[in-house]
Amino acid sequence: MKKPFERLLVWPDPVARSGPENMAVDEVLLETIGEEPLLRIYDWEGDWVSLGYFQKIAEARELFAGERVEFVRRMTGGGVVDHREDVTYSLIVPRGQALAEARGEESYRMIHAAVVEALRQAGVVARMLREDDANESVACFEKAVAWDVVGEDGRKIAGAGQKRSRAGLLHQGSVLGAVGDGLAGCLSEGCCNWTPNAEFMDRIRKLGCGRYKPVDWLERR
Repeated sequence: MKKPFERLLVWPDPVARSGPENMAVDEVLLETIGEEPLLRIYDWEGDWVSLGYFQKIAEARELFAGERVEFVRRMTGGGVVDHREDVTYSLIVPRGQALAEARGEESYRMIHAAVVEALRQAGVVARMLREDDANESVACFEKAVAWDVVGEDGRKIAGAGQKRSRAGLLHQGSVLGAVGDGLAGCLSEGCCNWTPNAEFMDRIRKLGCGRYKPVDWLERR
């Protein structure tokens, strides 16, 4: 399998963050990305559910009625994702890179091909779907679309949402499985650990939770 990148920066973010903080970090990464793609793998502080930019908050709340979870709206598309048991990652690809210039379906397929390979290396049977399934649920892992990843039993185990900007591509992914450290190696043979510098962290501190904490962002739909 041809890997998408010749070189990839990798940031295993050691800080478990709230939903709004995680979304704000990804936004800053997209805004400040240099010339090389970056993979961030991260965790959540507390019990969080994220919903896509176009999802209705009422539908998300109905899915988790009676459960003690908090909600955050992403800047990417996609469905409603329960982050209490998943592996969450973000891939930021600068403008000019082939993957950032590819059509949405193609970039989605190429990234998920790497997810499939990482899962297989971890001993998980996985494959990509070639077309949407018939389920119309707003829950991400109950509605598989073309190039989502499913397990041996046909149930979805990996999905994502994407956003393109003038800076490049943001791909926010969620995996139910031991994809872990293997994902970076399946995306590139030239992986290099990345640590944010003081300027980046200062920007994060100044931004705080950004647009993602105010009620009007969450309730926009």
